[in-house]
Formats: sequence, structure tokens, C-alpha cells
Amino acid sequence: MTRRLRHLRLYLDTARHLRPGQILHRFTFRLARPRPDLRPAPLRRAFAADLVSPARRRASLVAADTFHFLNETRPLSRHGWDDPALAKLWRYNLHYFDDLSAEGAAARADLHAALIARWIAENPPAGGTGWEPYPTSLRLVNWIKWLRAGHAAPEGMEQSLAVQARWLSRRLERHLLGNHLFANAKALVFAGCHFEGAEAERWFRTGMDILAREIPEQVLPDGAQFELSPMYHALALEDLLDLVNLLRVAGRAVPPDWAGRIMAMRGWLAAMCHPDGEIGFFNDAAMGIAPSPGEIEAFAARLGFAPLPPPPDPSCVWLEASGYLRLASGPAVALIDVARIGPDYLPGHAHADTLSFELSLRGQRVLVNSGTSVYGTGSERLRQRGTGAHNTVCVDGHDSSEVWSGFRVARRARPVGLSLARKPADGASDQGSVIVTCGHDGYRRLPGRPTHVRTFLWRAGGLAICDRIEGPHRSATAAFHFHPDVTLSVAQDGASGEATLAGVPLLTFRIAKGAGRVEPSTWHPEFGRVQPASRLLVSLMEGESMVELRWDRHGAAG
Repeated sequence: MTRRLRHLRLYLDTARHLRPGQILHRFTFRLARPRPDLRPAPLRRAFAADLVSPARRRASLVAADTFHFLNETRPLSRHGWDDPALAKLWRYNLHYFDDLSAEGAAARADLHAALIARWIAENPPAGGTGWEPYPTSLRLVNWIKWLRAGHAAPEGMEQSLAVQARWLSRRLERHLLGNHLFANAKALVFAGCHFEGAEAERWFRTGMDILAREIPEQVLPDGAQFELSPMYHALALEDLLDLVNLLRVAGRAVPPDWAGRIMAMRGWLAAMCHPDGEIGFFNDAAMGIAPSPGEIEAFAARLGFAPLPPPPDPSCVWLEASGYLRLASGPAVALIDVARIGPDYLPGHAHADTLSFELSLRGQRVLVNSGTSVYGTGSERLRQRGTGAHNTVCVDGHDSSEVWSGFRVARRARPVGLSLARKPADGASDQGSVIVTCGHDGYRRLPGRPTHVRTFLWRAGGLAICDRIEGPHRSATAAFHFHPDVTLSVAQDGASGEATLAGVPLLTFRIAKGAGRVEPSTWHPEFGRVQPASRLLVSLMEGESMVELRWDRHGAAG
């Protein structure tokens, strides 16, 4: 197949999953050229109280003219607000104004006021990155949070807020949907509450109507945000908490179903975190973008939400609607992905990570998916989204789902044949076990139409991972990526080895079936960070492999 035909096939296999409304709105969004509405701003509405202190991120304004985003520090005076030489995500962050409520923000209040005034003067309506709907949405919310925390508005700020809200109301991202449309709606609710009058009420009603449609779809029954990224889930949970905060002080009614959804979302986030308190890396996920899970929980507590109750069975938390499983036994926690990649019409943050897993021991991450350090459309973005960057199996050198470009997926893997069985403890020496078996059909597009089936056998002190490829294929390789702090050593026969942390043994492994080798890899805990690591690659033999991990003192599982 020629390169042009292959690209056409990818495009068609991606587009066929879109909703008709997305396609229609994509055309209208590109063709529409609304003019900025510069009429005077409505009057500011009086609130009964200031907002409760929101969730805090790391400080990003490191000096009067210098910003630190995505682990890159750059001066505004050198680059301006929209330097095309900089990554678009960095420029987006520049226009968000997250620092207004970040850690230590009170000490930078004068710098923030000057920065707001500078943005107004140097970013006239309505061109450039800063006026795109998503950064406009986040900036509107952050500016209003700052004002409603008791700060005085610099000259022109209220007028600019009104112009931005009017512009946003005509540039809603209905072609993208998902977290973008949610952010648009949140911003309109904030603007509608901040101002008074008929125009503000229209913004408020538009935002609340969108949320009334989107929240039941975007929040699954188990609490997961439907794009199935723990990072974007944390952002969505922060959004709902921000909205509750605003509606209360503005004297508006909070929809009665929100409290239950927030509780479920908090529970899902807790289940998808490692013992170190940070998120697991499934789909687009990295630390340092959303507030930390602990910071979000503290915000919920300040808003008066009750502490999270423990799950009915902390040793086995099955998040059925989203397709994730948390297993815990003694010092070990595993997070297992038996999920779809996300909503069919919105796979932009999906990775080809079906049937992957992560493992922590004694609070230390040991086996990790590679994380996310870049967006955009380059080869490194594709590699990080690919199957080989995750703890799962690659067949014939292909990804389980056809990730391509920066945020697209053509043919995609779907889980099949999931079973979850629990064997109760049998005597004092046996603490029981959990057996999870699932396949996926992502490789059925290949010659021979193979299917990957994986079984996890979880028991006290150990985990066995059995992989099987059903159907003709040339090769299959299971990857096991180890955290950068973990040192991996392999015996001369290549069939066993040990993982240590600072010289202290963490686990042993034995390749009961298959052929293993160790090679360099990388881990990406944050945007802009790349850490050298190691991965164990196990070639399946006759379509099968079995890797046994043990972390108790009795050695390898037999």
C-alpha cells in the first residue's frame, strides 16, 4: 500500500467513528469569523463571600518576566505571547494564568496584576493562540477566581473578561466535545455568575445546559471521566469542585446529582493512584498538569465534602464501567487496564496500552508505563503512545490500536472475553488469589487475524503474567518497563533476574516460558522530562509466554 493510500485509510478509519455533529461543527467552526464584541461590560454581581481557596498547582511565574512550564523556563520579554518557535502546549500554558491561584500566589499578587494588565494590552481581540477557545476558557476561570479571592481588578480587566466571554460564547468547541467543551461551559458559568444582567444570564444558562448534557455522558457510573486518562480525570474533578465553589458563593443552586458524581470521581481517582499518592500512567497521563490527588482531596474537604469511605474490599477494586482493576496485597499494589481506549468519537488522548499494568512495592513504583512528555505530531509522541512503551504485548511490530498523528486513532483494540475470578484463602498459609483473564481484538487487522489474551494470576507475594497469541503471526514481544530508580539484573541464562532499589531487593523474576533480554528504555513522569530506565523484553515462544514475579522471601513462584 502506498504512503498516500495508507494515510487515506487511517483518515477514513478515524473519521468513521466521529459523530455527524462533530463533522458539521468542524466545518462551521472553521468557516465562522465572528467579530469581537467590544460593548461595555455588564455590572459585576455581588457575592455573599469570597471563593473557598481552590486546589493549588506548582508555581509557574518564577520571576516578573519568566515562566516555567512543562519543565522549560523562558522569559516573556524574549519570546512574547505567541512565539511559533515554542511548542503550542507551552504557549497554551502561558495564556492559562494558572499561577494566579498556585502555591505561594499571595506573595505574587502585584506581579499578577501587572501581568493581567500586560496581557490585555498585548493581546487585542481576537487573534493568536491566547484567543483560542480552550486557553480563553481556562483564563476566564482563573481571572475570575483571582478577583473573587478579594483582589482588585487592574484597569480594563472587567471589560476584557466580558469581551472574552462574548467571544467564547461564539467559539464553543462542539466539534471536539469532551474536556474542551466542558472547559468552555465551565468558563461561561463563571462569567455568567461574575456579571449580572440578561447577557450574563444567557452565558450562565448556556454553560449549565451544556454541563447538564455532558456530565452524565462524561462521568461514567464508576466515576471515571470517559476519556480514561487519570490526568484528565483529575482535571475534570477539579472543574466540578470549582463549579460547586462558585455556585455556592454566587447564591446559585448546585444540581442535586453533582454530589454523588463528585464522590464517585474521588473514589475512582483514589483507586487509580499508586501508594506514592500520584496517578497511574494510562493513556495521556503525567504528573504536574492537574493538581495532585492530595491537593484535590484537600480542596474537597475545604468545600465540606465528607472523607472518602474505604472501598468494600480494598484488596480488589473493580472499576467495571471504565475497565480498570486495582489489586492490593501486603506491600504490593497493581493497576490493570482491561479497558477500551476511550469514547469512540473522542480517542485523542488514547494510547495503545490495552492489557497493560503497573506495579508498586512498598510504596515504590516498580513496573511503569512510560508516561507522557510531549504532545504535537512528532515521532516521539507516536512512540510514547505506541504499544511498545507500555507493559503489554506487541505483535509483528504493530501497535494494538492504530495511533497516528498527535491525537488520532484509526482501528482500535476492544477488550473481549474478560473474566475475573477470586479464590478464597485455604488455610493459614494461603491468602487466596485473583485471576484476571482478558483478550483484545486490536491485532485482528493483521494477516492471520491474531488475538492477544493475557492472564494475571495475583496472589500473596507474587504475580504471574501469562500471554498467548491466538492465530498466525510472525513474532510477539511482551514488554516490562521498570522505574528509573530500579536496577535490573539478569542471570546468565537470561531466564531469571532481580530488581533492586538502592541495593535492596524488591522482586525476583523468572521467565517460565519465552526468551528474555534487557535493553535501555525511558520514563516520562512529567511533560518535558525524560529519565533513562530499563525494560525486560520477553519474546513469546510458540505464541505463549509466562513471567513470574515474586516479592516475598520464598523466591520465584513454582
